[in-house]
Amino acid sequence: MAETFQTLTYEIHGRTGVITFTRPDVRHALDIAMREEIAAILPRIRANRDLRSLIITGSGGAFCAGGDLKALSEEERPVDMNRERIALLHTWFTELSNLELPVIAAVDGPAFGAGFNLALASDFVLASTRARFCAVFGRIGLVPDLGGFFLLPRIVGLSRAKELVMTARSLGAEEARDLGIVLEVHEPEALMEAAFAFARRFDDASRLAAGMSKAILNQSLHTDQRALADQEAMAQTLCLASDYHKEAVQRFIDKQPLAFDWDRMTAKDKPA
Repeated sequence: MAETFQTLTYEIHGRTGVITFTRPDVRHALDIAMREEIAAILPRIRANRDLRSLIITGSGGAFCAGGDLKALSEEERPVDMNRERIALLHTWFTELSNLELPVIAAVDGPAFGAGFNLALASDFVLASTRARFCAVFGRIGLVPDLGGFFLLPRIVGLSRAKELVMTARSLGAEEARDLGIVLEVHEPEALMEAAFAFARRFDDASRLAAGMSKAILNQSLHTDQRALADQEAMAQTLCLASDYHKEAVQRFIDKQPLAFDWDRMTAKDKPA
């Protein structure tokens, strides 16, 4: 059963949590209410030990068009308050980026500005053929916010990130896939089915191993080799002691199929 909020719904399907933005009339512009509702849901997702994945999507043919410019233009704030407002975004956005679950963005329609960066914060982006991505900030004389400076160059490289930010041009799903932003492209009517199928593959994965792998990988490009080795040793020590690992080893010894085998699941999903 879906929980309905002002700007989104949250529901659980099996072992997958689903956040769906619900203001298609404004293409899910990121306003204060939406930020607060995402921030309120994330601790619950983190605390739910039964979950193995999270899908983030938008309704009505849009993902997120970025900040709510109309609402921002109507607010009167001292200049220093804008700096504080942007800084506060990162309290929940950093938590989303580092959520120790596989996070899948199912992007249909525009993912612009902050919406583009919401997609980049996920681990896997599945896009519809009508998806559009844009670091649109330069069109209105702004710089990227909501983690764009951190995320985009790590995904597409520094030179391409400069091009996308400084031109503020949009790109379609196929080009985004070529750049490594998008993993899969689907027809709009098949997007959510594909996202759920992808998410369900993690149902029998080790939440501990997947979560710790993500946490360390997220730090790998700005952490030195010795520090990464220390994190690796700590993570592997915990995983070696887990019931999941012990059960997987016993399955291997008993010549039984492993619970989590992506190759086997891929072969099973292929049409005959």
